[in-house]
Amino acid sequence: MDKRIVVVGAGAIGGYTGGNLAHNGFDVTLVDPWPEHIEAIRRDGLALEGVTPDEFVLARPKTLHLTEIQHLAKERPIDIAFISMKSYDTEWATMMIRQYLAPSGYVVSLQNCINEERIAQIVGWGKTVGAIAAILSAELYAPGKIRRTGAKNPPGHEVYRVGEVHGRLTKRIEELGTMIRTVDTCKVTDNLWGERWSKLCVNGMHNGVSAASGLSGNDIRQDERIRRVIIKLGGEGVRVGQALGYKLEDIAGQDAEKLARAAEGDRAALDEVESLMLALRNSQQRSEHQRPSMGQDMLKGRRTEIDFINGVIVERGRAIGKPVSTHEKLIAAVKKVELGHAPPSPEHLYAI
Repeated sequence: MDKRIVVVGAGAIGGYTGGNLAHNGFDVTLVDPWPEHIEAIRRDGLALEGVTPDEFVLARPKTLHLTEIQHLAKERPIDIAFISMKSYDTEWATMMIRQYLAPSGYVVSLQNCINEERIAQIVGWGKTVGAIAAILSAELYAPGKIRRTGAKNPPGHEVYRVGEVHGRLTKRIEELGTMIRTVDTCKVTDNLWGERWSKLCVNGMHNGVSAASGLSGNDIRQDERIRRVIIKLGGEGVRVGQALGYKLEDIAGQDAEKLARAAEGDRAALDEVESLMLALRNSQQRSEHQRPSMGQDMLKGRRTEIDFINGVIVERGRAIGKPVSTHEKLIAAVKKVELGHAPPSPEHLYAI
């Protein structure tokens, strides 16, 4: 596949995906605003670590710092542009890359949250595609170094999901799926919006909880009181998604309806949901380094995506009269910590 690929945002997910694509022979350029990161990749390569030593890859993709973006005009146009920036950077990143697209080129949202509409407002719906890192956890822990914190090829689950906004299985989406399968498993879906909302529920359950508590992804599941908050967050997200008409997929390995019933007090459902959560906590498939992206952002003093994850669930839930009080309380807790009014602590979750 002779495609010119640019990844805007070479952080944990964009860097891991783009770096592996480059290592596998694709023509990939990584674009990023962090000078030290770009310099380290140029000097030493991009180190992509995994749960096991066998997963280690040293990739050598082409790179551009944001200030060098004009160099794209000297090369052939872009066939596929991945946007892997934070949600609040979606519009300017898409606007920046738009002028370098080939006539048949398109933009792929490889992000948390639901940003296809933001991208489509700039490049048009016909040039907008969705990609979901459904169960890919990773962190950019030093310039030029990305650590994956969940095992490759997890049994029974596709790591990536790609789909057209209209749901049809087109030639380009099949080609995109084939390309991403060189990185890890990938499903070409006709249910992009259901997949998106399902992943939004997953992020809504874990990201803000890690950010407010200061705990890792494993530790938030170990604490029973926090675990119950996570389940309530998931249940509210599921009920909003169902009311909006989405066909929901499993939520963090849980049946969506069962998760909602557990949140609503069904004892049998709660027992099953908690058992699976604890099994995941104790699984050898997850590294002790695993920390949701918002938890990583909070540790680094960065802006969080709380408004684009839990905030979207609250906005949509209020509009249709569905209860979202657990999400509302979590948003308040995260913003309290983010603004420096309180340190991260499990106590913020105990108060929800």
